[in-house]
Amino acid sequence: MSGFFGIVSQRPCITDLFYGIDYHSHLGTSSGGICTFDGETFNRSIHSLKGSYFRTKFEDELPKFYGNSGIGIISDTDAQPIVVNSHLGKFAIVTVAKITNLKDLEKECLDNKQHFAELSHGDTNPTELVALLITQGADFVDGINNVYKKVRGSVSMLILTPDGVIAARDFYGRTPIVIGKNETGYVVASESHSYINLDYETERFVGPGEIVKITQDGVTQLQAPADKNQICSFLWIYYGFPASDYENINVEEMRYRNGFAMGEHDDVEADYVAPIPDSGIGMAIGYSHARKIPYVRSVVKYTPTWSRSFMPVSQSQREHVAKMKLIPNHALLKGKSVVFCDDSIVRGTQLRDNVKMLYDYGAKEVHIRISCPPLLYGCNFLNFSASKNELELITRRCVQELEGDSTKNIELYCDPSTKQYANLVEMLRKHIGVDTLKFNTLDNICKAIGMPKCQICTHCFDGSSYGDK
Repeated sequence: MSGFFGIVSQRPCITDLFYGIDYHSHLGTSSGGICTFDGETFNRSIHSLKGSYFRTKFEDELPKFYGNSGIGIISDTDAQPIVVNSHLGKFAIVTVAKITNLKDLEKECLDNKQHFAELSHGDTNPTELVALLITQGADFVDGINNVYKKVRGSVSMLILTPDGVIAARDFYGRTPIVIGKNETGYVVASESHSYINLDYETERFVGPGEIVKITQDGVTQLQAPADKNQICSFLWIYYGFPASDYENINVEEMRYRNGFAMGEHDDVEADYVAPIPDSGIGMAIGYSHARKIPYVRSVVKYTPTWSRSFMPVSQSQREHVAKMKLIPNHALLKGKSVVFCDDSIVRGTQLRDNVKMLYDYGAKEVHIRISCPPLLYGCNFLNFSASKNELELITRRCVQELEGDSTKNIELYCDPSTKQYANLVEMLRKHIGVDTLKFNTLDNICKAIGMPKCQICTHCFDGSSYGDK
């Protein structure tokens, strides 16, 4: 997905910038980048993070970064930041973006006699494209609105200028931006937990489509928020770090409420409930309290050296990572009936392999409870793994088998009251190989988040969203 961090301070910023960026490591493994402004020069460095960590790549370089302001990113897509010299002046930019019409916009820029100097995996770098769209504007606000107007997908960005940092949240607010403050300055980030240990406190959240400028004098609003909010529900379900808040709603509290709601409406008999770590932990604790059955960690994640399993490029790599990082506890599994809570089912292969492992290690019964509804649509707005091809989704392959067409009657498979939905869940249960399988409802998701459905993007569950273009 990617996550960024920026700072404007009265003192040298590199230490806070370095750690603030690093606290976004759960959001990307492709590349990392830092750029600071020292009063005269933009100092930039980018490294690949494949097979390594942000800290190990940048720690030795920190002495070269001077200045009181800077931005950085851990990206799961393109190499960033990009530094640009234009009629708007020199600036550096980082983005959290997915641009589905990149080829069309690339052609438009080339026809406009602009050029591209950066490549990302052999293609146009999306962040450079955003920068060129900005430079088509009369000023930064005009240029950012040009991005909002032309890009299909989503774009949130930080722009480092000689006098501060401009933060612009995606027009529909699909990805978050939050501002923190202490006595020496301001930080701006994708994740609010990223500045807690740096002694900043949350000042406020940037609204959808809002543009603000952060200087040593304070935060100035350059453009008011738009009237539509479509923040991604999957931030709370999966992506988000447990200590983070989005729209003042804590990730772990949402997961607890989500699990509690599911537990209230379940009747399966089990010896205990366990999470598939890490994103299943909050849900499992809530489920445990609602059902009044013990919470037991019978599967533990071995986190050192292993990345998130959806990020490696090939399916075989993903399956290998998924298998190696989860360690079952034979002593706690043998002869037990267990409810396992997990965040989602995407391709189905990872959970199927995990389930086989649970039975192999002695579990008598395995009951899977998924914290969200079935994923039936690829994401058009975030770089989530299912977005490349909807037939990567195990649900769509099941619909293909049931209907002969992966799109036929698809709206009925989104509705838990239909026989089509029941048939889908049963086919998934057999594919995964468990005793029972249940998914949470969209109504429970919205209630657990605490926002009305019209303010949350639920496209991956029901195909609906504002701004689909």
